[in-house]
Formats: sequence, C-alpha cells, structure tokens
Amino acid sequence: MTFRSDFQKSGDRARRGGGGRGGGIAVGGGLTGLLVVGLILLLGGDPSEVLQSPPPQQGGDQQNAQGGFDHCQTGDDGNKYVDCRIMFTGESVDRVWAEQLPAQAGIQYTKPGMVIFEGSTNSGCGPASASTGPFYCPADETSYFDTSFFGQLERMGGGDGPLAQQYVVAHEFGHHIQKLENTLGRSNYNEPGPESDAVKIELQADCYAGFWAHYADKGPDAILEPLTQKQVADAVRTARAIGDDTIQSHSGGGIRPDLWTHGSSEQRADAFLTGYNSGKLAQCDTLGRGVYR
Repeated sequence: MTFRSDFQKSGDRARRGGGGRGGGIAVGGGLTGLLVVGLILLLGGDPSEVLQSPPPQQGGDQQNAQGGFDHCQTGDDGNKYVDCRIMFTGESVDRVWAEQLPAQAGIQYTKPGMVIFEGSTNSGCGPASASTGPFYCPADETSYFDTSFFGQLERMGGGDGPLAQQYVVAHEFGHHIQKLENTLGRSNYNEPGPESDAVKIELQADCYAGFWAHYADKGPDAILEPLTQKQVADAVRTARAIGDDTIQSHSGGGIRPDLWTHGSSEQRADAFLTGYNSGKLAQCDTLGRGVYR
C-alpha cells in the first residue's frame, strides 16, 4: 500500500525522541518486544528489565537535535523513507478512525501521541529500547515506533512490503482504540492461554489493523493508492511471523499454548483478514461485548 504522489502533509503527525519517565507498564504491544515482556511476567520477572533498560547516553533531547521530519513532505517521501511511512500511516489511521469509530461504536476519536525513534527513547511507561519493539503506552496514550525494528521483523519472516510495516502502525493504534473503549485494561499477561483476555485484546488489535486497511484506500480523504493482493499477502505473512506458536518454535522451547499472550500465527492472520474483508467493528468483537452498530 503506497501513498499517493499528490499527498502533501499539513504538519508533523509524529515527534522524535520520547516523553518523560513515568509509571505503569506498556501494554498491548503486538510484536516481539512486548511478547518478551509477557514472557518475563509469566516467569515471575520484572518487566522493568525490558522497558526500563538504560536510556541512551545522549538522551531524548539529542534525538530531537538529530532533526525532525523535514524530509517527509509528500507521498513520494512516504514511499521512500521508513520514518515518513510510519508518520503518514498514522495520519491515514487517524482519518479512518475519526470517521468510523463514531459511526460504528458511538465514540469520538481522539488522536494518540506518536513517537518515532531509533535505538532507545523515554516513554510514559519508562525507557524503552529496540528490544521492546513497537508498543503503545496507555499512561501517555502514545504509540512508539523504532525504525530499526522493521529489519528485525523481516529477519523473523515478516513481509518486506509497505503494508507489512503499516500493519504494525495500525495495530498499535488499535490499542489506543481499546483505551478509548475502556477495554485495554483487560489485557493481563499473568493469565495467559489461547482463550485469555490478553490474546483476545491482541487479536482485536490485529482485526482493527485489517479494519483500517479496508478503508484506507477509499473515499476523498484517502492518501493511499488502492491495495493490491500482494500487499495483503505481505501483511498476512507478517501476522503469521509474530504468532506465539511461531516465536515459541523459533526459541526452541516447544509450542506451549498455555503461555500464549498474543495468539497463534493462524489466529493473527485470520484476525487481520476478518477486519480487512468486513470493515465492520462487530466482526472484531473478540471480547463479545456486542456494543457495535
């Protein structure tokens, strides 16, 4: 899914660096980093070992000094540069949810914060590094994206196309939707398993990512070119690559469904496709709330 060449940004949707230190644990990370957090919790460890790793020596201010997004001006820039693609995808996700959340859930959409960094940063949930991967911090209602993560994602077997990366952004924004719905707190890594609320929350965020993709190339405000089947396959490949069973298999410890916190590869792929094919929040109702129009 590529950006239209005639798209021009009206301002910077994201910022460099990160917010201040704060309390609380980042939850709802759909990818490898926060799966690690989940495993630490399951093993009785301290999640701060991951999310409060030593901050960069030069700190967030230095990251800001490295420059903003002056090189991100048009859709062509979004197609060329990873950080521009992340930021512009956030704007696309905003546009879809601003229209569809009130229409299908009766909730007004408010934009989450968005931070793009490389290496490490500070968040409202504590310092984070590349080892945590992308995550959503409910304490400051901000999604954090490390640009170096996408290379790691490809090495794990994820897709290398634009929608594979955009899926990651839309997934994390999906956790902000859950925050607005007052359901994100149901995610609990201390109670894992294939039927756990933690898995249901993650699968819903995958479905929400597919839901975004359903609408992202439609309407007068669309900033993306029409989606291709190859791009859809890329996103599905990525969803499969970050399933609990796939990651457990790669770790050599055997597949343990009783430890799942994010869902199997098949579940994650199916969830994305459900949202993409339907465009209906009711089809993403993994928690069985029955509140959608």
